[in-house]
Amino acid sequence: MQAVLYVAHGSRVKAGVDEAIEFIETVKPKINVAIQEICFLELAAPSIVEGVAACVAKGATNIAVVPILLLTANHAKQDIPLEMNKAKELYPDVTFTFGRPFGIHEKLIESLHERVLEKGVEQHDEIDILLIGRGSSDPSVQIDLQQIANHLQSRYHYSKVDICFLYGNGPSFEKALEQLKKERNNPVYIVPYLLFTGLLKIGIQKKIAQQGFLENQVVLCDCLGYDENVRQVLIERVEETLYSYGESVSNG
Repeated sequence: MQAVLYVAHGSRVKAGVDEAIEFIETVKPKINVAIQEICFLELAAPSIVEGVAACVAKGATNIAVVPILLLTANHAKQDIPLEMNKAKELYPDVTFTFGRPFGIHEKLIESLHERVLEKGVEQHDEIDILLIGRGSSDPSVQIDLQQIANHLQSRYHYSKVDICFLYGNGPSFEKALEQLKKERNNPVYIVPYLLFTGLLKIGIQKKIAQQGFLENQVVLCDCLGYDENVRQVLIERVEETLYSYGESVSNG
């Protein structure tokens, strides 16, 4: 019997966990699978192994594990597979199929543009965009976010789209702000490339305020969030994990 196990990141902020659950619940009715469970990679319960156990308790013999992650980094390459290996040892007769993160997707690029439009922007070629990624030690994250920035710039004709990160490798958010202070020519719209900001948004706001920008010089947009485009991408990832592109992992 087929099951889908959604793996959200998890958060220390309860609102972040609740928001992820609420979002996934809107996706479940779109997926024609009887067994659908939610779990978290870290910072929230149930864990991945507990999520697998819930699926098996309902009769699952095949589990499609779908990560709700924006980019492919260590969580997708190492952390989730490690937990899946633990689950395989506990349930040797169950077959697992592992899906891929959202990655570079035109619907997500469209949503980034929408976050800017929400601030009343009309003339795209006279403003700059700064995308903030969470960050990782995995260099592929920087490569992927740069590709997203390039697509956003070319598709919507922004003057410039740069990237920075809150953690890990790549240009830091602090250094990006310092650079803006020195070289900014156009108004800059900052978009966090995150599903949920929580406490991070407070930190972002403080760092912007510390630089003393005027209100019309640097504008902080809402994060990518769980909008309809994100919902459609998740549905797409679930369906491809079930029926086509997922990596099948079986025992024996």
